[in-house]
Amino acid sequence: MRIKMKDGNIYIEETNSIQFNIIKSFMKWDKKEQRFVGAVSLDLLEKLSKLITLPEIIKAEHERLKAVQDAVDKERVKPDKDVNQLVHYPVKKKLYTHQIRAANMCLITFGLIKPERHIS
Repeated sequence: MRIKMKDGNIYIEETNSIQFNIIKSFMKWDKKEQRFVGAVSLDLLEKLSKLITLPEIIKAEHERLKAVQDAVDKERVKPDKDVNQLVHYPVKKKLYTHQIRAANMCLITFGLIKPERHIS
């Protein structure tokens, strides 16, 4: 089996019949190119990591996505008294706690704040 990541997609080629039947349940088969195609996501990489050993570059992306998800989850369940702005948000009115929490999660999700820098 060959696997590669390019332009935000995962491509899998040359699978055996067992791998083909398992992977077709969660990835799209491209008839023209004769390969599986799927958008890179934490869910997809979790499923693939249970089937095969991922190449280092794909494993690094899996770990990055997992770190982002963990940081967002920490922000989501943080008690209201511990929620602080990660940056100064350019708004005139005072933000409610749920608005600060949502803005913080957006910064983490879209990569403007790195998960390592996110302070619990």
